[in-house]
Amino acid sequence: MLHSNHPYHLVDVSPWPLTGAIGTMILTSGVVKWFHMFNMFLFFIGMMIILLTMFQWWRDVVRESTFQGKHSISVSNGMRWGMILFITSEVFFFISFFWAFFHSSLSPSIEIGMIWPPKGIQPFNPFQIPFLNTVILISSGITITWAHHSLLKNNNSQTIQSLVITIILGLYFTILQGIEYWEAPFSIADAIYGSSFFMATGFHGIHVMIGTTFILMMLIRQMNNHFSNYHHFGFEAAAWYWHFVDIVWLFLYISIYWWGY
Repeated sequence: MLHSNHPYHLVDVSPWPLTGAIGTMILTSGVVKWFHMFNMFLFFIGMMIILLTMFQWWRDVVRESTFQGKHSISVSNGMRWGMILFITSEVFFFISFFWAFFHSSLSPSIEIGMIWPPKGIQPFNPFQIPFLNTVILISSGITITWAHHSLLKNNNSQTIQSLVITIILGLYFTILQGIEYWEAPFSIADAIYGSSFFMATGFHGIHVMIGTTFILMMLIRQMNNHFSNYHHFGFEAAAWYWHFVDIVWLFLYISIYWWGY
């Protein structure tokens, strides 16, 4: 059916949810095998299935929105609400980590010496790499906003430039966090401090990598003229997600790095 008498998007039959689920299951099993048997073969198979699924699923979405015209105003509004609810769920996901951190830090238990940070834990200096990462993410929030305003004004060159800068800043943040983890004087096994620190900052780091990939896809689409100043929901969703990542980091920096220091 090429035409319909309603403005809603009824998705076509697609194999990608199934292949994505299979890839995720294999990836999770591969991580367990990697941690316990030091064998990464299954992990790489799962990662390859997920990457292939992502590429082909995104290809189909681009076809639907850009070339087939299936993303009407009603469909776009529905996707906007979907993205808002998704980010809301992510907010509560991070609230659980903050809850664990403040539960343990505001009233340290006798098992960790009734002090925070626990005895023997040397926390990071908040005015070194963490402060630099804060400046990087705030700057990336400015550049993604610059990209959005350039897109609204049909300024293709500045949109591309600002997206490239945002991606570079995201990669820079990830590299610095990797260095921080490599030089950490404590591990995830070091009491509740290590667990809450690495779970909160680690999941945020994963979100930065996902957001960087998201923006990279938007750069590729922008270079292929998939967006106009009134039809660019994918771009808006990437910008919303990136601002969410920025805001979460500010709370992480203030609470875990600065206050916890």
